Amino acid sequence: MNKNNLTLKISVLLGYVAMVAVNFLANVLPIGGVTTGEASDSFGNLFTPAGATFSIWGLIYLLLLGYTLYQFGFGNKQTKASRDKLFATINRYFLITSIANIAWIFAWHYGVIWLSVVIMFTLLFLLIKIADVINKEKYNILETVLVRLPFSVYFGWITIATIANITVFLVSINWNGFGIAEYIWTVIVLLVGAAIGTIRMLKDKNIFYGIVLVWAYGGIWLKHTSASGFDGAYANVITTVIICIIIFLSAIGFLGYKKAISRKLDN
Repeated sequence: MNKNNLTLKISVLLGYVAMVAVNFLANVLPIGGVTTGEASDSFGNLFTPAGATFSIWGLIYLLLLGYTLYQFGFGNKQTKASRDKLFATINRYFLITSIANIAWIFAWHYGVIWLSVVIMFTLLFLLIKIADVINKEKYNILETVLVRLPFSVYFGWITIATIANITVFLVSINWNGFGIAEYIWTVIVLLVGAAIGTIRMLKDKNIFYGIVLVWAYGGIWLKHTSASGFDGAYANVITTVIICIIIFLSAIGFLGYKKAISRKLDN
């Protein structure tokens, strides 16, 4: 391992620790006097998922911790040298995602919504770049869990978070939707989000990414059907969410079938 690669790996570790620490403090202090959820709730809309759905951040940070340790060679001594080039490419983007994540927290908590959208798009772009890098390689089971899985889950969630962030921005500027009812716009956004997510899932052949989309849309369904949410007030939105989830599950099933056929042919 050369000195530059080691410096980058240490920087990634420090960036990861800082990102997790800031996100923790964001809700404990809280930063800007509001928690992340409270900031979100102040801009009510029909797209944001139920609060419980955001627990996926715990999984994301846990998975990213696995990658952060793995890129140092923990559990990876045999293939460490051959993967250094891959890790170096991923790490350049990953380090910036950690910085962007931190910047987003401050923009969000201090109500600078337009800036949070810009940062979220930056984060999404970086995760697309990471996905493109990762998809060029083949992985064993351990590498799938510690390299592909973390960024797939992160990418999937940020795909939905970007749409939610844009929605909040439109609410914050009191956009009237050209006079079209909010539930109609929500139906359109749900369908567009499902189309983008499904196309990306099939392009990357990434079931993990698709499962996150199911989770996110499931959270929207929960928000709309629960008594603490919209309590079934928007039947068209609920129906659209169910259709989108069926589309995601169908795409996941298709990819699973293709993978099973591929394995059978290899054997």
